[in-house]
Amino acid sequence: MKIKVLVVDDNEGLVNLVCKYFSSSDNIEVIGTCKNGEEAIKVLNNPDIKFDLMLLDLVMPNKDGVAVLEYMKFHSIKKKVIVMTSYSEEQTIRDISEYGVRYYCLKPFNFDDLRDKIVQTFEIKKKNESILELDNRDIQIQVTKLLHALGIPSHIKGYQFIRSAILMVYENPGFIGGITKELYPDLSIKFNTSIPRVERAIRHAIEVSWLRGDIDLMEEIFGHSVDIDRAKPTNSEFIVTIADKLRLEMIDVN
Repeated sequence: MKIKVLVVDDNEGLVNLVCKYFSSSDNIEVIGTCKNGEEAIKVLNNPDIKFDLMLLDLVMPNKDGVAVLEYMKFHSIKKKVIVMTSYSEEQTIRDISEYGVRYYCLKPFNFDDLRDKIVQTFEIKKKNESILELDNRDIQIQVTKLLHALGIPSHIKGYQFIRSAILMVYENPGFIGGITKELYPDLSIKFNTSIPRVERAIRHAIEVSWLRGDIDLMEEIFGHSVDIDRAKPTNSEFIVTIADKLRLEMIDVN
């Protein structure tokens, strides 16, 4: 069965390209288009028009993309959304994540990447379950031991987020370039929370680590990527550096 997509964007040229690209797709079908938020809301209220996912631009005349997201949230309309926009500010990403947006697609984008994101949106649950069922239990044990040695107690929220994030990056290095746009959304869905809460909890866990952890171990792990005397690693640095360390150790063992 094909994934039915509604395209909401005032750029007629782009909309035509999207429709043309998916016209020969085996698993994705564009069932309609809207040139502004008002038209999108009318479609949302039309029970005869059924779709699975909305490709939504943020900046449009009449009503913009944020107004559409607010309308969907207020009326508890559960549709999957991928935002397409030229804006890449971190605050914008955080803001729209509060509305349950799955992915953030920066224009101009590669149509193959867009296709993959649409498919991945419907495979998130399956992917998260596979992460939890890693055959290599030694990695899970090593992550747990390392986080405890770094001073992160298992009872705080950020611990589970960081642990899962490290395992996900270890298993799929492709996440390295998409911590904010891909890894955080996956974690928020997995733990049934928002992306900003995931980000804040991980930040808090790292701050706790910097107060309680083994200084020598921190120097060993992060000494080449951050200045331990002046700055804590960012969330991305923390997750990626530990995943890389474990990957290298497993190579040495094997």
